[in-house]
Amino acid sequence: MSDKLTHLDHQGHAHMVDVSDKEITKRTATAQAILLMQPSTLIKVIEGGLPKGDVLATARIAGIQAAKKTSDLIPLCHPLMLTKVTVDINVASDCELEVLCTCSLSGKTGVEMEALTGASVAALTLYDMCKAVDKGIVIQNVSLLEKKGGKSGNWSKANV
Repeated sequence: MSDKLTHLDHQGHAHMVDVSDKEITKRTATAQAILLMQPSTLIKVIEGGLPKGDVLATARIAGIQAAKKTSDLIPLCHPLMLTKVTVDINVASDCELEVLCTCSLSGKTGVEMEALTGASVAALTLYDMCKAVDKGIVIQNVSLLEKKGGKSGNWSKANV
């Protein structure tokens, strides 16, 4: 793996990386975001007792839409034809939700940014829909958990 920053040219100017000569391979990435909230808020989320409606379904849709729009949000990201995006929201403790976003495609560049964007926006949507009852929600540990495929191969946070 190279230490060279791929989004900078020889003069240090930002540019979009040319991936036209790369091989098409199956690529998958999973990212997470953790939300800490009051236990009473989490109960309302699970039971559907919040005024804004089905918080979990809305967050899933927001995460999927965000993953699909990553290149509109993050400079120099390639627009990708994602073939699958999943957003799973799991109860991790009595005051914690875990958002997992997995993106995949067959293409010439990875989907790490799409997975991170999906997890982040799903978490932001959860915050937005819950803030009326709990303004102290904390979003933390937005991170890549694993990526598969491509020239650099597979990587897992668990192996770091």
